[in-house]
Amino acid sequence: MKFDTLLFEKHAGIARVTLNRPDKLNALSLSLIEDLRAAAAAVDADPEVRAVLLTGAGHAFSSGADLTRDDFFQNPGRSVGQSIGQSLTDHFNPMVSAWYDLRVPVVVAVNGVAAGAGMSLALIGDIVVAARSATFLQLFAPKLGLMPDLGSTFYLPRLVGTARAKGLTLLGDALSAQDAVDWGLIWACVEDTTLLEHAQKLAQRFAGGPTQAFRRIKAVFNAQPAATLSEQLAFEAIAQAQLGDTKDFAEGVLAFRAKRAPSFTGT
Repeated sequence: MKFDTLLFEKHAGIARVTLNRPDKLNALSLSLIEDLRAAAAAVDADPEVRAVLLTGAGHAFSSGADLTRDDFFQNPGRSVGQSIGQSLTDHFNPMVSAWYDLRVPVVVAVNGVAAGAGMSLALIGDIVVAARSATFLQLFAPKLGLMPDLGSTFYLPRLVGTARAKGLTLLGDALSAQDAVDWGLIWACVEDTTLLEHAQKLAQRFAGGPTQAFRRIKAVFNAQPAATLSEQLAFEAIAQAQLGDTKDFAEGVLAFRAKRAPSFTGT
């Protein structure tokens, strides 16, 4: 499958998606947003894909929205603000939702700066790993006079707490990859030279794992937290009952009893 602004490769159950505007630090143009949305649809439509690896070409993951273009701002009959809001509603937000709701685990490998909307995109991942030299920045307010979008106001308080979320977004200071790990923002920080190898191994683990179980785990953690323990227990019981009828669970039981590693098929 070919796209204008990203690379899409599929091998051994893994879809590898690479933002491919390295000369623009993978800035998010409307074309790239639409390609990302189409890539997510392709993944969800392909039962052979059991994991996704998302990264960026060149020296950056993504520098954020491409403000060198007028696509976001100019819309006949609308103010600049109305045009920006419409771009979010029509293009950016559907892409974010498509990636967040993917049925398979998403590993994001942050290979450089992830700034503004680029940081929001990185946090879509179920597992986020970053090169040691990578940095995370929320530049919306300090640099542009805007507020975070593409889900950052949703992710950040959940991941690092309100105090740190406000500090990141109000001040716009760079957060190192190691600090991102220490704060609980991402899963791991690895040496630059081993980033893709590390991310690929994680994707391989997911591609060889119990896809149906992964899907329901994502649903549990992505949903609004239950108001009470009783509600959460009921949710778990329903999901577990569904998983109990999968072939992967039957294989898991057989493997456990035979004291061998399970061979999951994702069904």
